[in-house]
Amino acid sequence: MKSEDLIAQLARDVAPVRRLPSPGALMAHWLLVTLPVLAAVTLMMGLRPDIADLLMQPRFMLTEGLAAATTVISAYAAFCAGRPDQPAWKLFMPVAAFVVWLAELGRQCFVLSVQTNGAALVLHADWLCVPAIAMTALVPAAAMVWLLRRSAKFRPAHACLCGPMAAAAAAELVLPLFHAADTMMMVLVWQMGSVVLFTMLGAAAARLGLSTFG
Repeated sequence: MKSEDLIAQLARDVAPVRRLPSPGALMAHWLLVTLPVLAAVTLMMGLRPDIADLLMQPRFMLTEGLAAATTVISAYAAFCAGRPDQPAWKLFMPVAAFVVWLAELGRQCFVLSVQTNGAALVLHADWLCVPAIAMTALVPAAAMVWLLRRSAKFRPAHACLCGPMAAAAAAELVLPLFHAADTMMMVLVWQMGSVVLFTMLGAAAARLGLSTFG
């Protein structure tokens, strides 16, 4: 058999290969699932009575914007992690976004502590924020794992870390809309601590889910 005939025969027997969705397309699909869930949770919990005043405060809108940026950047990085054609520096964008977000909250905490003679540093238990973030992030995290299973398994450790961070940041994005923290220190310790905790636990669960069902 000639080489040309062999190549032609092999080409006829090969099944067509479906092109993997781009990271941007996967992120758009994830947002189509996540945004309605966030809206539904917020409506179910009920908006804060002072939400109109909050939306007029620049510091509140800045932290909400940073939370949204961390959500989108983390989701995009999670889907980039599975593709060998994506540069490695994109995987570290969520860390930079989270550090900027955390630094801004720390700055606000310091400013308010000076203005209120230390009242902003008061810390006490806030058990609602932990389950609220976990429950709100559950569906976005599950959707993230399902979409990651459809992408290439190139850097699963990075994908499993960035994905839960996106889900946790999305939950923290809507939490202030229906739950008020008494002080900025409570936001830093309880709410941001819950984001870090969910990210770590979610990374382990996502890694297990990808290895078991992937």
